Amino acid sequence: MSEMTFEKMINQMTPAIYESLKQAVSLRKWPDGRRLTPEQTELCLEAVMRYEAENNVPEESRVGYLEQRTCGAAASGAGVTPEMAGLARDAARD
Repeated sequence: MSEMTFEKMINQMTPAIYESLKQAVSLRKWPDGRRLTPEQTELCLEAVMRYEAENNVPEESRVGYLEQRTCGAAASGAGVTPEMAGLARDAARD
């Protein structure tokens, strides 16, 4: 897909198309159930991200948003034990 065509598609994307592409990326399937190819997934994800950036979608509503959590510690993560941070040794691997 040429860059000009991709730009045009982003500029003409409706909120309904955006939601449909966002769901397709999330499920890795088109609405009719067919699986997205890796290339389709990549293009759809790029389109969704570009739409979000150009339409000022709130950060917490964007694809890939992760709420920052620190288990009650300061935002720097100071004082969080390795176990609480998910860095504990995996006993199943021993």
